[in-house]
Amino acid sequence: MAKRSEQLRIAIDTGGTFTDCVYRAHGQLKVLKLPSTPDNPGRAILTAIAQIAESTGARVVEIRHGTTVGTNALLERKGARVAFVTTEGFEDTLALARQARPNLYDWNQHRPEPLAEAACCFGVAERVGADGTVLRAPSQADLRELRRKVRESGAEAVGVSLLFSFTHPAHEQAVGEALAQLGLPVSLSHLILPEFREYERAATVTLNAYLAPKMASYLRGLEQGLAGSDARLNIMQSSGGVLSAKMAAQEPVRTILSGPAGGVIGALSVARAAGVERILSFDMGGTSTDVALLDAERELLTSTEGQVAGLPVGVPMLDIHTAGAGGGSLAWMDMAGALRVGPQSAGADPGPACYGRGEGATVTDANLVLGRLHAEHFLGGKMRLETVRARRSLERLIGTEFVSTEALAEGIVRVANARMESALRKVSVERGFDPRMFVLLAFGGAGPLHGCALASALGIRKVVIPAASGALSALGILDADLRREFSRTVMLAPGSAEIDKVFRELEAEARAVFAAEGAQPRLLRQADLRYHGQGFELRVGWSADVVERFHRLHAQQYGYADRTRPVDVVTIRVQAVVRTPKPRATTMTARQGDGHQARLAVHRIFEDGIWRSGWLYDRGRLKAGDRFTGPAVIVELSATTYLPKDWLAYVDGQMNLILAPATKRGGRR
Repeated sequence: MAKRSEQLRIAIDTGGTFTDCVYRAHGQLKVLKLPSTPDNPGRAILTAIAQIAESTGARVVEIRHGTTVGTNALLERKGARVAFVTTEGFEDTLALARQARPNLYDWNQHRPEPLAEAACCFGVAERVGADGTVLRAPSQADLRELRRKVRESGAEAVGVSLLFSFTHPAHEQAVGEALAQLGLPVSLSHLILPEFREYERAATVTLNAYLAPKMASYLRGLEQGLAGSDARLNIMQSSGGVLSAKMAAQEPVRTILSGPAGGVIGALSVARAAGVERILSFDMGGTSTDVALLDAERELLTSTEGQVAGLPVGVPMLDIHTAGAGGGSLAWMDMAGALRVGPQSAGADPGPACYGRGEGATVTDANLVLGRLHAEHFLGGKMRLETVRARRSLERLIGTEFVSTEALAEGIVRVANARMESALRKVSVERGFDPRMFVLLAFGGAGPLHGCALASALGIRKVVIPAASGALSALGILDADLRREFSRTVMLAPGSAEIDKVFRELEAEARAVFAAEGAQPRLLRQADLRYHGQGFELRVGWSADVVERFHRLHAQQYGYADRTRPVDVVTIRVQAVVRTPKPRATTMTARQGDGHQARLAVHRIFEDGIWRSGWLYDRGRLKAGDRFTGPAVIVELSATTYLPKDWLAYVDGQMNLILAPATKRGGRR
């Protein structure tokens, strides 16, 4: 048991099926995995914290949480009734959106409905010029009338985005003060996203307002559950850093990719420790799969042009692509009799059929029927899977196309793999990167089951399965830095003296925000530049040769640079980062072995249409240097790894499982 004086930081990642908890006690990484509680995600979290505190006897000083509350509220359209307030004459901004169509030749595509309905969009008589000149200030009578309309609309939250408020925020501040009397959460665009492009700014601030009541209620419940404890509650944000629960409640739009961002941070940590430079991260959980292309030698790249559920999100987000395929994804037959998998999920309740409550066939049930999961060794033996129930769920789907339950199970896995392969191709092939030049880093509760198949499809020759792979997202949250971005659109020439003034103002704002949290950040200057007359920008680190760096980046991205053309500095950015202390990676001495000490039993695995005999391994008993071939199943607390025939597994010095083809294989390259 830990000493009373020991202080713990706990990271918790709430997934669709399981809630993963990671902490370090006595210098050792510990993992706790509990079923999620979808009706109230906080219940599983508080249960986990209580169990950890009791088992260690240590003082918990910080809780770091990756949450899906905001994401689910948006995907399920279960947020607040929002009033949208803008400059008079621009009330239709959300409905008009952009005229570009995501699928140019699809005449039947439908745009997602705006989060604020037309009856809740209000204009206020004010106007600011693009240069910040006040053309018309809102009168007190105008503000009183606006307050009356918002009150009568039945709105539960308000998003305010006035034209050019980022150049002169006083009018938004006046509107915010007037509406504060209603007792509703009010989101102001000059605080959330002080940048140009009125639609993206309006959509982002409306999204923030849409999520604010639900997120505030959720975090308030967590803090009440932690009453009596002095533990700080911090929330993972989409940009790969953590921020305080107070700030997350005010700006929940920053948490849309909270959990997946933790996975990217964890993947980078593993890659750097293992000496891997270029990786495709593959995070497969119970409900969805998140993929990203990463360079371990570079800083995290964020984008302000992200989309979630078809809506623009203008705040910084890691470049993560999500596919609706996970272990809990349901298999079904469409009207034409074709086999489909997802995006519907069995979730945590009722969960896959083999968990004992659900009836629908899922990817997890298919893997169990194929012998790629072991009924007695799931969650470290803490949960017994019901094979008979899994087979029955599949048998309900069998038609004339499938000769056996096993054939159907293989079909389900292949369909799910196809969806995930498509996601990996989107972040690699479709962006000009050859996936064969990358290492696939597979994690999440289900990722190690599918890593080898996806690597084969993409021509990748190496798969890394990190230690505690099922909880890597939580580990990433534990090691994430405090991070925040401050920005302002300026539209200036590179040599303008005003640029340094704005940088200093943003840096002062950053220091003030972090000082309130007792931290002193490291500040990094960046800017978005473009050729004069262009419609989009490239982000460049600020330096004396920033224009030349922009030319080089433009040539890299688009194949040309025009050094005779004037360059505009569009948006100025300051990245504020407080590094979280990270433990030094320990390297075990590798001694050649065959892993025989980790063998639990001979195990039957269905592969390529026939049953094969392989070994069942306990990953906890494997040693650095162990090497063996498939077919095999490697079990551990947080995940199960499937090693096909003709594949080799090797345990490296960081206790990662390195999987590679034992011989040259056919297939796509």
